[in-house]
Amino acid sequence: MKQMDAVQKRLLQEVAGLHDIPEGAYNLRANGESIGRNTTANIDIQSKSNGSGIDIHIKSGTKNQSVHIPVVLSESGLKETVYNDFYVGDDCDVLIVAGCGIDNCGTQDSEHDGIHRFFIGKNSRIRYVEKHYGSGEGTGKRILNPVTEAYLDENSCMEMEMVQIKGVDSTNRETLAALKANAKLIVRERLMTHGQQQALSIYKVELNGDGSSADVVSRSVARDNSYQKLDACIIGNAACSGHTECDSIIMDNGRILAVPSLEANHIDAALVHEAAIGKIAGEQLIKLMTLGLTEAEAEEQIINGFLK
Repeated sequence: MKQMDAVQKRLLQEVAGLHDIPEGAYNLRANGESIGRNTTANIDIQSKSNGSGIDIHIKSGTKNQSVHIPVVLSESGLKETVYNDFYVGDDCDVLIVAGCGIDNCGTQDSEHDGIHRFFIGKNSRIRYVEKHYGSGEGTGKRILNPVTEAYLDENSCMEMEMVQIKGVDSTNRETLAALKANAKLIVRERLMTHGQQQALSIYKVELNGDGSSADVVSRSVARDNSYQKLDACIIGNAACSGHTECDSIIMDNGRILAVPSLEANHIDAALVHEAAIGKIAGEQLIKLMTLGLTEAEAEEQIINGFLK
């Protein structure tokens, strides 16, 4: 395994919570190259023949195991696109940790575009964590454009935690999912933008089987002059249930556009959407300030609790 420098180690800790090499299967990537890989008896990781990404095969019956595939970039001007495909067998229960951290101290833009596809077998449960983080004092942008496709077989479940709290100048996240009978998708997105940052989140979920369900919830904060757009669509093609929710705090000169949409193509499709955008309530600030906090400290406490 290649050695990482201090910046790369810090990025790895931010996006994957790793202070050291993880247990189980992993593929660690830095500045466009694989710097470490491990496979297990049940989880195999292989490079694609064209070198554009990896294939991860998880054997049926694999439980209580994990796969870590984080990416870090610390070179200004580096741009890459990778395609990672996950083939999950039946009756599995696995944690998958992805995410990307970019530290850009130069004048050129740095960009990582990751396309992840999940083919999840019957009766399997996947918890997927994807965190994005940016740092560096350079004028070059930190750009992340992830695409996630999830195809859930009967009675399977996928829980997705999508987090972007700091430092990413531009992101365009696209998530597509198709669910068969009794499959379940749960999405929890947490997002904060500041400065001149822009963040777009697009979700399109097709509920194709009877008993399938989706719960897509986004919480976000837009500060300074940043802009956010959430476009969440749930399509009910069977006797199913779907819920999408956008809950946002707007501050300073921030702008937020929420576009929740529902499409019912079956008489027994039960679909609900909610959207709320507003500033921090004055009584919340006053209550915390009476406890000795400054206004700025009170705002941070409220935001941290909101995005927790």
